[in-house]
Amino acid sequence: MSYIEPGEFAKKMVDSGESKVYMSTKDAFIRAYMAGAILGLAAIFAITVAMQTGSALVGAMLFPVGFIMLYLMKFDLLTGVFTLVPLAYLDKRAGVTLPQVLRNWGLVFLGNLAGALTVAFLMSFILTYGYSIDGGEIAAKVASIGESRTVGYQSHGVMGWLTIFFRGVMCNWMVSMGVVGAMISTSATSKIIAMWMPVMLFFFMGFEHSIVNMFLFPFSMIMGGDFTVTDYLLWNELPTVLGNLVGGFLLVGLPLYYTHVKTGAERVLV
Repeated sequence: MSYIEPGEFAKKMVDSGESKVYMSTKDAFIRAYMAGAILGLAAIFAITVAMQTGSALVGAMLFPVGFIMLYLMKFDLLTGVFTLVPLAYLDKRAGVTLPQVLRNWGLVFLGNLAGALTVAFLMSFILTYGYSIDGGEIAAKVASIGESRTVGYQSHGVMGWLTIFFRGVMCNWMVSMGVVGAMISTSATSKIIAMWMPVMLFFFMGFEHSIVNMFLFPFSMIMGGDFTVTDYLLWNELPTVLGNLVGGFLLVGLPLYYTHVKTGAERVLV
């Protein structure tokens, strides 16, 4: 599978983070827009498949198609740049500053959001023939998901908020393993397999992904979900984004960086 050793692909992670910092505003936004749109489409595809087959596992097995498409095209998700971009700052790459890291995160966030909202509008329009009829079973299902994962968490108070946060941590632990998985081989087939497995795991387990939610919850509100924008922001998106940051950076980016780039001296046994 043309496997690349961790010491080599960990350096590629830092290089990738540096390149994203220096990407133009136009390129960063457009790539993020396309990523958010594709992931939103993948989410509604997986939900539709799960409903029609009666199997959540089948939906989870097919959801990674969207993730794979966007990463093969070098589009950017916020979850991925959370993991990669800070490494260029830690590595003291020339000219990489904390404000530049935050600028990249901001551009990717806005691009992902715009792409996800576009697909939310398009899919809601398609399902309702221009809002002239009810959205049917899919609309009802998505509306119920939106309610359970906002006001449903809110009903548990602080513990509900922490539950979303930790689901966000677990999500980007797996998603970022998929991002890194794309770097472990020069073979497209091997990249696809390496990305597929952790992304399928996160989706099936119901972990919280901030960009999927940028599509899911606005779409849910359009389809009649009984919650507000404030409910969505405070009781899902905010803790999910923070959890995604912690999961990607602390559980994937830092361990690989400190053990394969900034390695300690090896002890030679004789």
